[in-house]
Amino acid sequence: MAAQFGGRLRKGAATTAVAAAAVAALSASQAPGVTVDDSGRQAGGARSASEAIPEDSGATGNSPYYTDLPPLSSPNPSSSAGTSVSQSDAEAGIPATVLDAYKKAESAMREAKPGCNLPWELLAAIGNVESGQARGGRVDANGTTLTPILGPQLDGNGFALIKDTDNGSYDGNSTYDQAVGPMQFIPSTWRWAGRDGNDDGEKDPNNVYDAALAAAHYLCRYDWDLSTQADLDRAILSYNNSQDYLNTVLRWLEYYRKGTHEIPDGTGTIPSGRSDDDAGASRDPSSPPSDKPRHHKPGGGSDSPSPKPPSSPGTPQAPQTPTDTVDHLEDAGTAKLTATAGDTFAKKISTRAETKAGRTVAKVRLRFTIVGDTDTTFAGGESVATVVTNSSGVAVAPALQAGEKTGDFTVRVSVAGRTVKGVDYAATVTERVADALARTSETALTCTPGGEFADLVEVKATYQGAVADKVAATATLIKSADDATENDKGPYFKDADGKAARTLTGLVTDANGLLKLPKLYADDTTGTFLLRITTAGGATLTVELTVAAAPTPSPSPSASSSPSTSPSPTA
Repeated sequence: MAAQFGGRLRKGAATTAVAAAAVAALSASQAPGVTVDDSGRQAGGARSASEAIPEDSGATGNSPYYTDLPPLSSPNPSSSAGTSVSQSDAEAGIPATVLDAYKKAESAMREAKPGCNLPWELLAAIGNVESGQARGGRVDANGTTLTPILGPQLDGNGFALIKDTDNGSYDGNSTYDQAVGPMQFIPSTWRWAGRDGNDDGEKDPNNVYDAALAAAHYLCRYDWDLSTQADLDRAILSYNNSQDYLNTVLRWLEYYRKGTHEIPDGTGTIPSGRSDDDAGASRDPSSPPSDKPRHHKPGGGSDSPSPKPPSSPGTPQAPQTPTDTVDHLEDAGTAKLTATAGDTFAKKISTRAETKAGRTVAKVRLRFTIVGDTDTTFAGGESVATVVTNSSGVAVAPALQAGEKTGDFTVRVSVAGRTVKGVDYAATVTERVADALARTSETALTCTPGGEFADLVEVKATYQGAVADKVAATATLIKSADDATENDKGPYFKDADGKAARTLTGLVTDANGLLKLPKLYADDTTGTFLLRITTAGGATLTVELTVAAAPTPSPSPSASSSPSTSPSPTA
């Protein structure tokens, strides 16, 4: 094993005394005003100092735990999410599925209880101390351990006394309780703390997604802020009431915070030192054995771990997972991946997992990762998606949602927890387009020389009859219908400096497909002029502008005298 910070810690009488003192000190610092229920959950009303940490047996029933400490050297962090980094010391890495479960639990808590500030590295530290990261990552594609992980029966013989609370439904023991699963929950705690972390409709303590999310909620069940040391200590002690346990978890937390990396499932190192090395000598041999390996001290009590016996042909091998059988990945009929900016890709990526002989492999987790300079995501806004292959060995990725950034990018597919030949898919996001433009008004656009046009030019862009929003456009005052070069006289726009400009670029239609141009002005040239508007996609509209002198008003008729009236002839 790699070098350690110090000797292993064991839980005994001295530890219990230290833990009791620590709990008392921490309890005394708790603010009043909160109580806990029978399960240790927060409730209303006053809370005494002794109730600061629930008077139960914690999440694990204070079961034994691994006491190995981290290597002295810092772990190598991965350069980006989902990228495996080779490392000779597997102890420094975390199995892919287990790591994914921790990070998903952290993400869920950011939404459910953001004030808790729970880091996934804390779950990793507890997961390592409790089960060696699910026994080195021996889990299936859904995150369920290949075989149950059970602590020793809590019969009071060197451990707490917890008689059966679940009729053996979780731990298979109808006499005493045992801690169960990767996060080592006792059945009575799991009954209220259990969560469904992988959305399969079940709360299974043997599933690392369920267990990690349950542990996250357990650690955040009070108004603790785990970014502060005092609350962090309280939360860890509430999980397993031992000062040695607290110290060990904090060491691993510090280690993982320095950076870690993903390793294939099933390749993690299982710790060897245990807090119950000297406990349970007279345990009932008929009781279900602990899943955790017993550690015996050679040479009359040395703390050095016993050397592991070499494998022999008769040594039982760990069961092979479907993931272990995958040799390569193949495209499963994915069409060309192209979408307009802002649209959902019409086609989804389909990838098939195969053995070396070409047989399909079901129940394997494939990871789809978007790579490149793009803001395209999978539905839900994530750049990474993990999908389990179906009975035909095919995994279909969530739909891609194109962003606003145009260009090419890649979707890379790999096997979660394995380094095998993957598949890259090229994808392209094209700019938004319009195929038609129309003025929103029929008013003639006229102006006098040296004046300004009273009406603004506004057009609406559509594509296949639908509104074409966020489409790039250009407006140019051209010489003639047959000559689209910029005119050097006639109407003009004004730029930011107030100078004449006869071409506008960088125009974009709004959410309703509308584009309203700036005010137009006229120089002293009279005549009929053309304004041409074009968009991405080829839509074109030519607008006629007229500059003419104001009509000369007709002279008003001059006043004339009335004709004289001849006097009436006299008779």
